[in-house]
Amino acid sequence: GAGRGRGKMAAGGAADTQARFGHSVKGLLTEKVTSCGTDVIALTKQVLKGSRSAELLGQAARNMVMQEDAILHSEDSLRKMAIITTHLQYQQEAIQKNVERSSNLQDQLSHLLK
Repeated sequence: GAGRGRGKMAAGGAADTQARFGHSVKGLLTEKVTSCGTDVIALTKQVLKGSRSAELLGQAARNMVMQEDAILHSEDSLRKMAIITTHLQYQQEAIQKNVERSSNLQDQLSHLLK
């Protein structure tokens, strides 16, 4: 009878060990699932940040293209203004020559009329 009792104790001890093992496995699994969840959240945040970065880069590129267009337009306007300025200078010189000629003519006329 005594031998059988010891067997039951050993079996009870084994069941106890198994239960403890089951608990530790459950604990490890829970830990792993939690850390996995944390990693997924971190990854999601990173992906969102990356897509936001791409969006900002795209916006910056569009802005640069718009600025480039504005600069080219300004350059074109400046070139046209330079041409207009040159023409105005020629006209001013021509007017000055005409004024000098007319004052010479006036001098000649006044000498003739004396």
